[in-house]
Amino acid sequence: GNQSMSISVFQGGLQSTVQDLGRDGYAHYGISASGAADAFSLRIGNLLVGNPEDYSALEMTLTGGKYQFNKDAFIALSGTEFHANLEGEPFPFQQGAYIRKGQILRIGGTKKGARCYLSVRGGLDVPQYLSATTTHVMSGLGGFKGRSIEKGDELKIGSMKKVTQPINIKESHEINYSIIRITRGLQYNLYDGNAWKSFISQSYTVSEKSSRMGVRLIGNAIQSIKDNEILTEGIPLGAIQVPGGGDPIISFVEHQTTGGYPKIANVITADLCKVGQLKPGDSFTFQLVTIEEGERLRLAQELFIQSLKNHD
Repeated sequence: GNQSMSISVFQGGLQSTVQDLGRDGYAHYGISASGAADAFSLRIGNLLVGNPEDYSALEMTLTGGKYQFNKDAFIALSGTEFHANLEGEPFPFQQGAYIRKGQILRIGGTKKGARCYLSVRGGLDVPQYLSATTTHVMSGLGGFKGRSIEKGDELKIGSMKKVTQPINIKESHEINYSIIRITRGLQYNLYDGNAWKSFISQSYTVSEKSSRMGVRLIGNAIQSIKDNEILTEGIPLGAIQVPGGGDPIISFVEHQTTGGYPKIANVITADLCKVGQLKPGDSFTFQLVTIEEGERLRLAQELFIQSLKNHD
């Protein structure tokens, strides 16, 4: 292949995958949308380099990796801040920056959350699978050969045809990761007042067993008033299911599309980005909001992104 248009992977990190905003419309085939775990940060990363918001980027989990650029490139790191340096010099976060041909970018461990995004002007050129480039890790489909990238891989940089002016972020956007807001789920009435009170007042800790399929929670098991099996039905992204043991699971980007556990609650759309930044050992509490409030927060997040695009 032509290496001159690519990024050489010298080290792939813990789980680095090519992600975009996911593939909609295949749930009836049992394929969840997948996509970036923190879509909000992926969109911002793309805007920082002047890409359309839905271009594919490299999602890195807990540790980053080591990458050599085989052509001049304009890139940005978004999401949560990881230790990063370019040829030994600290590399900026949340802003576009140039990389010269032959330079090596080293991205170490996270300073806070779970995931960081490397966006490149032009995007990453990987084949589309079912109209998206997202990697579905569990099924080995999409992205770069359906898997996490590893040493020796070459990631092609995409075309500049659709790029526009990169944005600058002037005001920082603070996100409170210690609270995740929810609305009532379809089976909320299977939980009595005490269970609900515990669910939204006690904190939860993220289990080591968490993945892109589901964020498993421990530390505050809750019980339903009757048997925990319900009829199999669709599971949306962000639904919080409670299996028999009482430890909730937040269905995540590679969730199964149907299931038979009751759904006590749903994470609001605006807080899905927080779920994508939860790492094992993190603690937080749930906060119940109305559907109207959830919708208002979603619109506020969209307006924030639009406001970035309208900056000169």
